[in-house]
Amino acid sequence: MSHLILVSHGQSIWNLEKKFTGWVDVDLTENGKLEAKKAGDLIKNQKININLYYSSFQLRAKNTLKLIQEILKDKKKSIEAWQLNERHYGALTGLNKDEMKAKLGEDKVHQFRRSWDLRPEPLNKNNPYHPNNIETYREIPMNKIPDTESLKDTYERVLEFYKKEIENKIVKNNILISAHGNSIRALCKYLFKLDNNQISKLEIPTGNPLLIEFNNENKISDCKYLDKDRAKDLLVF
Repeated sequence: MSHLILVSHGQSIWNLEKKFTGWVDVDLTENGKLEAKKAGDLIKNQKININLYYSSFQLRAKNTLKLIQEILKDKKKSIEAWQLNERHYGALTGLNKDEMKAKLGEDKVHQFRRSWDLRPEPLNKNNPYHPNNIETYREIPMNKIPDTESLKDTYERVLEFYKKEIENKIVKNNILISAHGNSIRALCKYLFKLDNNQISKLEIPTGNPLLIEFNNENKISDCKYLDKDRAKDLLVF
């Protein structure tokens, strides 16, 4: 038996301000830090020895993982992968979600946030929020940096990395991934075989570890959110 634990980072500053964040590198709020520490306590209570840690390149995911590892008293070096980054929201980046609902209508904003293959307009490369202008992403090849993404685009880059770097390691390892709502939604679509309609309805709570158990044949045998009070409908199990 082995385990995969998926954690969407704790509340970020732009989560609190209701802004489309995407690839902008904002940190956790104080509440987000508390969510991360609680996630650490919940994981600790499972008494699972974690062999491998992964996070995205983004500060909010890296700091969530750092706080979890502090609770676990585990100093293993984590593996950082830009492929686990949040979805890029294009020209919506930095805009307030409520203001955009008032301007475009709630249905249109919902489509931008949850549809499978709809991309917002691309973000201008001269915009300070464009990944080309953020120091965090200097090491990423320019042709890999998006101007905008749909969930389908996010799914494809996340899955390419997961299949190449993580999937074959689950058989013999317990693995924790600290990432983002949409990169975790992408993983859930693949792991739980969700269709495009189901994935549009899947909500991922911040800072709530999703524990996925694999049997000896590397098939999912169970899954659950560890914070039951803040659990979302998984559409499976």
